[in-house]
Amino acid sequence: MSETTSIRPPRNVADPVLTIEDFSVDYLGTHTTHAVKNVSLTLGRGEVLGLAGESGCGKSTLAYGVTRLLKPPALVTSGSATFHSREGYSVDLATLQGPDLRAFRWDKISMVFQGAMNSLNPVISVQDQLTDIFTAHRPEMKKAERVHAAGDLLERVGVDRNRLRSYPHELSGGMRQRVMIAMAMALDPQVMIMDEPTTALDVVVQREILDEITRLRSELGFAVIFITHDLPLLLEISDRIAVMRAGEIVELGGAYDLYTNPEHPYTKRLLASFPSLTGERGDFIRTGVRDDRLEVDPGDLTDAPSIHSQTAEGLQEELEFDAPGTGVPETDSAAADESEGAGA
Repeated sequence: MSETTSIRPPRNVADPVLTIEDFSVDYLGTHTTHAVKNVSLTLGRGEVLGLAGESGCGKSTLAYGVTRLLKPPALVTSGSATFHSREGYSVDLATLQGPDLRAFRWDKISMVFQGAMNSLNPVISVQDQLTDIFTAHRPEMKKAERVHAAGDLLERVGVDRNRLRSYPHELSGGMRQRVMIAMAMALDPQVMIMDEPTTALDVVVQREILDEITRLRSELGFAVIFITHDLPLLLEISDRIAVMRAGEIVELGGAYDLYTNPEHPYTKRLLASFPSLTGERGDFIRTGVRDDRLEVDPGDLTDAPSIHSQTAEGLQEELEFDAPGTGVPETDSAAADESEGAGA
C-alpha cells in the first residue's frame, strides 16, 4: 500500500485574514501621482508580513488606503481589500460606511501609526486615552471595568499600571510606544498594522519593543503587517516580506528565501546597503578613507592582530595630515612645537 505525503499549504493560502487585490491609490493634482500601483497581497492569520521599501515608495499610503483612512486629494482608483473574520464571514472594506466603518476600525483591524510616540494627546492622561477606546466601542462597560482593562493593557505591554494617571510627557519614548501598542490591541483585533513602530528609538528599546510584539503575537494570535525601510529588522521578525518600490511590489517571498536568494535587483541593492558587522578585515572604514595600516595580507590572517589592535597601534604613531600647503602642521608633534613657539 503506497503512502501519500500531503504538503500543508502556506498560512496565507490556507487561512487568510486579509486579501488585497489589484489595489491602486493616486494623489490628484496638477500632476497626478500614482502612489500605489496594482498591489496584491494576502495576509495569513497569525502571520507577520513585512512591507519594506525606501521612504516615499507608498508603504504607508497602502496601509491608509486599506483601512479607509485616506483623505482627498488621495483617491483609491482600483482594487479591493477584503477582511476574513475568524467568525467565518468576509467584509469588503470598500462597502463600509459611517457607523459600520467606525465600529470595524480598531475592533477588527487596528493600527500603530508612524511617529507613534507623538500620536498621544499631550494634555490627556494615559488612562483617559485608553478608556476612550472602550467608551466608543464597548459602551456597555462600566467605568471601573474600563479603568481595570486599561491597567491590564499596560501591564501586558510591560508598563506598570500606576502609569495610567501619567501624561505622555512623563513617559520615555519606549513607554509611549508601548502605550500606543496597548491602544492598538485593546479590542483584540485580528490584524494589526504597524507603521514603523520603532522609529526614533534607540537600539536597546527597539529590541524590547520587537520582543514584545513577537511575544504578544504568539499569545494572542493576531496577524501583523510590519512597515519599515529597515530590511534587516524585517528579516528577523517576519514570516514573509514584500519589497515595495515606486508604488509596486517588486518581490514577495519568505524571509529566509528573500535573504539567501533575492531575485529582484532592487532587493539586492537594499540588502547590500547595510554594512556588514562580520565582513572581511578592513572592509568597513569609519573615516571613509582607506588607510594602508589597516590592510592585511590574506596569507597572514592567522597571526595578524585584530583590526582594533592595529588601529590602536596606529593611533600611537604620529598622525599625518594630508593637507600640504594649507598651513596645517603635517604631524601632531609639529603642531605641538608650533604651539610652544607661539606661547614663548
